[in-house]
Amino acid sequence: MKSANCALFQELIVINMQKPQVKPANPCFSSGPTSKRPGWEISRLGTASLGRSHRAKGPKARLQKITEDSRRLLGIPDDYLLGIVPASDTGAFEMALWTMLGQRGVDVLTWESFGEGWLTDISKQLKLEDVRVFSAGYGALPNLYEVDSTTRDIIFTWNGTTSGVKIPNADWISTNRQGLTFCDATSAIFAMDLPWSKLDIITWSWQKVLGGEAAHGMLCLSPQAVARLESYIPEWPLPKIFRLVKNGKVNRDIFAGSTINTPSMLAVEDQLDALAWAEESGGLPGLIARSEENLNIISTWVSNTDWVEFLAEDPATVSNTSICLKITDPWFAGQDENEQRAIIKNLVGILEGEGVAFDIGAHRDAPPGIRIWGGATVETSDLQALMPWLNWAWAQTK
Repeated sequence: MKSANCALFQELIVINMQKPQVKPANPCFSSGPTSKRPGWEISRLGTASLGRSHRAKGPKARLQKITEDSRRLLGIPDDYLLGIVPASDTGAFEMALWTMLGQRGVDVLTWESFGEGWLTDISKQLKLEDVRVFSAGYGALPNLYEVDSTTRDIIFTWNGTTSGVKIPNADWISTNRQGLTFCDATSAIFAMDLPWSKLDIITWSWQKVLGGEAAHGMLCLSPQAVARLESYIPEWPLPKIFRLVKNGKVNRDIFAGSTINTPSMLAVEDQLDALAWAEESGGLPGLIARSEENLNIISTWVSNTDWVEFLAEDPATVSNTSICLKITDPWFAGQDENEQRAIIKNLVGILEGEGVAFDIGAHRDAPPGIRIWGGATVETSDLQALMPWLNWAWAQTK
């Protein structure tokens, strides 16, 4: 009889839960590729470089402008190199791993799927032997202070895109280090302050915080990283697409608008448009403020909602870009993982069918849940409109 009453109670909730009337103006909340900037129109993109060689003077200047504008917006030190490389953030980070690791021991931090991927490459592809692993499950961080940031190389993501857990600060990184710090910053850059003096290799892609197009990566190198490249030759062969050194010196052309392979000039114009919008939006402080306000909207909703919590266990580590939520409803917790994934798929499908939210299911490697992008290109008003829809869709799902 009790179960029948519970079923009736849930049915009454669904009946009484009115469908929200206001929909987000832009339902794109994917964590990559992310939403285009507010007001974006393809007709606004420049076309003078289309159909031309990327090595011609004009198109090459457009490529170099991306690095110049990015450097200025992010406050990258003048003595750091910044270039455009192939294959998105993955290509940039792989390039760094394959060209600079192997000289000394490596400490790898993993707490979600991308960190695990870098560990796989280091241990199974490069087959390095002196590797120490510091890991934590989804929602947590490993003990950062156990890492040897003085004598060993360090591999880590600043923001766990698939777990919604970010590193809160760089206090654990030594200022007097002999090794290099390799930081995958792809869902942190343009949304979080990065301590450049603590980072030697920093990578990101265009399709995260600024909502650019895919397949292009950014590689930033400190003077220490440049010195490693010019003094150390890896034991393994390097494909052309990874080669940063020419005649024993870093190929500076790569960091002056000359790319290793052919870039999309249309994507270049799109990125320049995004960077111009970022400047108009208050630069880096403005972008961070927009993203943090988006997190505040979701935080307020979470605090007033009894069926969700942040996946991140420590409030200081909650990401303001890839905002990951776990379902705490006892009914959901009582299902096995396959059934939980089916429930989330149904929830996401309801929202997509209503045209209010696209692509907000958790990453396939993460625990079943919800992931909402909160970067600067997402309007706070759209997140405000989304919150009632999440409650309504959950009631429909149950």
